[in-house]
Amino acid sequence: MSKSLICSCEDVTTDDVRHAVSRGYCDVESVKRYTGFGTGICQGKSCLSAVAALLEKEKALKPAAVVPFTPRPPLYPTELRLLASAPVDESVPPVGGVPEAVEDYTPALRPTEPLPAKAKVVIIGGGIMGLALAYNLARAGETDVVVLERGYLCAGASGRNGGGVRMQWGTPALVELAKRSIDLMKGFARELGINVWLRQGGYLFMARTAAVAKKLERNVTLHNRFGVPTRLITPDAARDIVPGLTMKNCVAASFNPEDGVIFPWPFLWGYAQGARKLGVRVETYTEVKGFDLSGGQVRKVRTDRGDIACDTVVLASGAWSPEVARLAGVQLPNEPHRHEILSTEPLKPFLGPLVSVLDSGLYFSQSMRGEIVGGMGDPKEPAGLNMGSTLRFVSRFAQALMEQLPHVGHVKVLRQWAGCYDVTPDNNPILGRTPGLDNLLQMSGFVGHGFMMAPAVAERMAKWMATGESDELFTRFSLRRFSEGSIEREDMIIG
Repeated sequence: MSKSLICSCEDVTTDDVRHAVSRGYCDVESVKRYTGFGTGICQGKSCLSAVAALLEKEKALKPAAVVPFTPRPPLYPTELRLLASAPVDESVPPVGGVPEAVEDYTPALRPTEPLPAKAKVVIIGGGIMGLALAYNLARAGETDVVVLERGYLCAGASGRNGGGVRMQWGTPALVELAKRSIDLMKGFARELGINVWLRQGGYLFMARTAAVAKKLERNVTLHNRFGVPTRLITPDAARDIVPGLTMKNCVAASFNPEDGVIFPWPFLWGYAQGARKLGVRVETYTEVKGFDLSGGQVRKVRTDRGDIACDTVVLASGAWSPEVARLAGVQLPNEPHRHEILSTEPLKPFLGPLVSVLDSGLYFSQSMRGEIVGGMGDPKEPAGLNMGSTLRFVSRFAQALMEQLPHVGHVKVLRQWAGCYDVTPDNNPILGRTPGLDNLLQMSGFVGHGFMMAPAVAERMAKWMATGESDELFTRFSLRRFSEGSIEREDMIIG
């Protein structure tokens, strides 16, 4: 391997970039995520132009398609304690943010090869749900599958989350799905040949009020019933697990040592590469523009690269699902809500579990590279497809983090970004057939936990589609439940 460095912050070489291109990751955003270039201290200031020039020299893309990746704030590495000093007015909702969300990609990025005129299954959404389903369908023998993604892989929520994977949920269905998902993650590298850096350091949930503590206590009983070894612990016991935690204003905590974190990007690539190897077509930079409908069926999916006739369509577009569904005349109850997150400079390992103050929505963990990665919900955040980053978030987060870990105030934030939760009225997904359009299948509404549920949900959905066998999951979480009133609310939502 050549040591001709192109990104000295992240030790990325020119051969690393060429390797990404050879795997089909040619545009700058994808190369950034595949190699890690531009994610270090300089945030691409010293390497972005060099990578772009190399891509043009390698003729990986047409010159017009070699566009820089989206810069992320802060402009320079900034200490948490300085960010915490920024004033925040909690009484007003957050607005705007930088950069503004990219709604349209340059047509030069659009693939030139024609789409197939027909496919048995068209999956709309190249996030973790759509790709995991495509892979599982192909494993079951159904390879006449096309996945449509409007941007690059990792552009949506699947590439923007903190990588937490947990079994600590408040309803039996999600506990069971999460437990199965983590089992599948353990075998991911062996099965798909890509390391997702699963680290089972546990999840530590902290409660500030008696009501939240009671919820954690109730959940322990539920988890133990499914073989999940969650236990309720005292603040002192929590400090034994994470030395340095103040546990300020906390009355109790719950801990499951088998929860953990993984690295989101390779998780997505693993499913994409696995599906492609089995014959699935994954089409990036391809946007759905409409549907041809007749006789209560979707007959064709119309895109900006042509139409695809199909037998079945799966809607797995996350926060964009309501928007796409409206093209077929279907009204979904889910709403997008911005969720912001950040990453710091790397530190020596000091933090085993992912820690969350359930009352405030604060969460943070330490990545395998040593960065503190964390986010925090904002109760004032209005609904909308907003992926801009705000000073308000980073100030609120820094204040809340330093309240629990005062010694990290000197640590510098390298970058922050935002994605969108796909929120349903009961915090549970929408799965199964669409009333009135029998071959339009729903696979959205996972709030902020679709990433961790994808392996198990995709496994069951592929089997249900391939065999036609009954599965109560697709009745329990059907779109009909909102009109029939048969809902069970999930309340273990962070943020």
